[in-house]
Amino acid sequence: MPETLDDLLAETRDRLKAAGIESAALDARHLVSGLLELALAALVTRGREPVSDEDAARIRAAVERRAAHEPVYRILGEREFSGLKLKLSKETLEPRPDTETMVECLIPHARRIALKKGSCRIVDLGTGTGAICLALLDAVLDARGLGTDISEDALATACENARRNGLAERFETLRSNWLEAVNGRFDIIVSNPPYIRSNVIPDLEPEVKFHDPAAALDGGEDGLNAYRAIASDAGRHLEPHGVIGLEIGFDQKQAVTALFEAHGFHMLYAAKDLGGNDRVLVFEHDPAAPRV
Repeated sequence: MPETLDDLLAETRDRLKAAGIESAALDARHLVSGLLELALAALVTRGREPVSDEDAARIRAAVERRAAHEPVYRILGEREFSGLKLKLSKETLEPRPDTETMVECLIPHARRIALKKGSCRIVDLGTGTGAICLALLDAVLDARGLGTDISEDALATACENARRNGLAERFETLRSNWLEAVNGRFDIIVSNPPYIRSNVIPDLEPEVKFHDPAAALDGGEDGLNAYRAIASDAGRHLEPHGVIGLEIGFDQKQAVTALFEAHGFHMLYAAKDLGGNDRVLVFEHDPAAPRV
């Protein structure tokens, strides 16, 4: 008898369990459904349907990659983020659900600004796949975005993701180390910068350590290098009553807040991620505030 979808799903789950993958059942469903371009529900409703030898071979090859701790969405080559399908590449960080907290925090500001001014200009520093900026553009039709990155690969990927999601006319890219090559002012500055301390990186899980780009992870000796660079330059690029949104590590709220306050910012609010950890800080700039 031909191998069925149920058979292949069970085999995939068992192979991942044997390899010590904790999320074996979930990963099996995502791998099989993603490679066969099926909705997750179809794994149940179409479970007795036969799978071609070619498709079975593709799935088994992908399973071996996952068994070696390559992340599911790296294998699939794309991941959904805030309702957008985003292509991944070697030099882009895989966008994760916790980062959607940033988008949720900034949408009301973008809408308020667009309603008041007729438009909203956003710059996404270290844009990677373009995830944050593109999600904001998708939610706010009068917004326009600039994504900056030091990686040409990342910039090309962000442009492709804008095209895929019908946002290319409102999105452009610029090769820049944070704000160094950026001109003009923006209503929203946003960034999910590298914030992991250098000495922690060797202890990260293999899915992150060996597959996410090091430049998107390593925040320097204390994890704050990128925040220093952004804070020192952000004030002159922020429009009056504009805001800056930052993703942070779970234990960095105090340190990042102090750093930005020293450069004339005050925190509007902080938000926690899906796991209850501090994840996003939103600041406003006060040009009259004293600077250290």
